[in-house]
Amino acid sequence: RGARWRARAGLSKGIVMALLGVGVLAQTLYRLSMGALPMAETMGAVGLLALTANSVCLLLLYKHRSDDINMKSTWICSRNDIISNVSVIGASFIVTTTGSGIPDWIVGFIIAGLFLKSSVSVIREARAELAAY
Repeated sequence: RGARWRARAGLSKGIVMALLGVGVLAQTLYRLSMGALPMAETMGAVGLLALTANSVCLLLLYKHRSDDINMKSTWICSRNDIISNVSVIGASFIVTTTGSGIPDWIVGFIIAGLFLKSSVSVIREARAELAAY
């Protein structure tokens, strides 16, 4: 496909990343307001499974991460997923050892911030590419 199509795809992914960031932020605020202790074992197991799958994706995308905004945005999403997975696994361990939900909330805010910051970067770059056409 053409460069304009790839820029639109990158823009779409940037918007999806922003929506994901807002969703994680909303979920974190909800969990914080409820004060419930997360299911740390489930967090860790799902985080480990997701880390395995996302690591394979990241390795496949690595050599294409600079091809265009579409591939760059895909690589950024995968990178963010890896960071999120490792953070969730770490939080699940700390929640298990301390019996506190605070690590889960902290990681939730960090993940939301990571996705929101990445989305702004991808959206800006995609819009700049679209403006060039």
